[in-house]
Amino acid sequence: VQRPASVVKELLENAIDAGATKVSVTIKDAGKELIRIADNGEGMNRDDALLCVERFATSKIKSADDLDALHTLGFRGEALASICSVSHFELKTRQADATLGLLFRYDGGSLVEELEVQAEQGTSFSVRNLFYNVPARRKFLKSNATEYLHIFVIVKTFTLAYPEIEWRMVNDDDELFNFKNNDVLERLNFYYGDDFASSLIEVAEQNDYLPIHGYLGKPALQKKRKLEQYFFINRRLVQNRMLLQAVQQAYGDLLVERQTPFVLLFLTIDPSRIDVNVHPAKLEIRFDDERQVRSMFYPVIKRAVQLHDFSPNISAIEPFASASEPFAGSSSQPTFSSTSSQAPRMGGGS
Repeated sequence: VQRPASVVKELLENAIDAGATKVSVTIKDAGKELIRIADNGEGMNRDDALLCVERFATSKIKSADDLDALHTLGFRGEALASICSVSHFELKTRQADATLGLLFRYDGGSLVEELEVQAEQGTSFSVRNLFYNVPARRKFLKSNATEYLHIFVIVKTFTLAYPEIEWRMVNDDDELFNFKNNDVLERLNFYYGDDFASSLIEVAEQNDYLPIHGYLGKPALQKKRKLEQYFFINRRLVQNRMLLQAVQQAYGDLLVERQTPFVLLFLTIDPSRIDVNVHPAKLEIRFDDERQVRSMFYPVIKRAVQLHDFSPNISAIEPFASASEPFAGSSSQPTFSSTSSQAPRMGGGS
């Protein structure tokens, strides 16, 4: 747990693994004062709730062999114990068949209170005063604007990866969004500006080895920052140099030097053919046969780019139009909001 965004990522992964269809994210003071993640997933019984904050305790694998067939985002059993040990931590949970929910409060990893309470089905984690007992770590956190931006990017990534989930985010008492439908294009328009989705190339490839779907940006949407490139393997956000290079090469001369296209791609592969346990934050993966993956991935991207007509739409102009009149079609140019490079403005005057 390096910063508030690390906490958000781990708790959101748990919510998804619990089968949630609704997830709420509440942030105060860029996560330093409060991070609350609530879901309507399966919930936990008392034994599991007490065990989940212990080191190396996880319900997601039973043996080392399960690492070769992972279908969950979490699997190490380290995150909740780490978060609990450096915060005032609260866990509230209720299973569907339980009359009352359970509430557990921890201070620096020590259980200080256990109660039966009224609660909705699912689990809510509240993390207050992060790093209160590790002042050196808290001192080296960045500004609120920077820490908040890291959190927002994490939440944005999950909302794009899991459009079937209803997502709500509140920052310093200001509701930023409340997505209730599963239209990923609508979410892209929210984050990057009206009509952004209409400037994308859809990619769809079905096969038994590496199904691919998602969206690529037209060359006009070139970005210098690679933060705008999202690759999901089995719906896990990953970083992979081969995939990046393959997309870049597929565009070829359509790209200006040092610029990269917008990418939102989802690849599905047999979990036994990848290793997700090679990075502390689970951001990198290894393929068992990277050459074969590239040989299937590159042609799909190349074909999608080549088949698209990038020529501009030119409207007919009246031959004797007044010089003071705008050219036809000028008002139809798409505009993009500042959210393409930064999160919505923080609430509370920060």
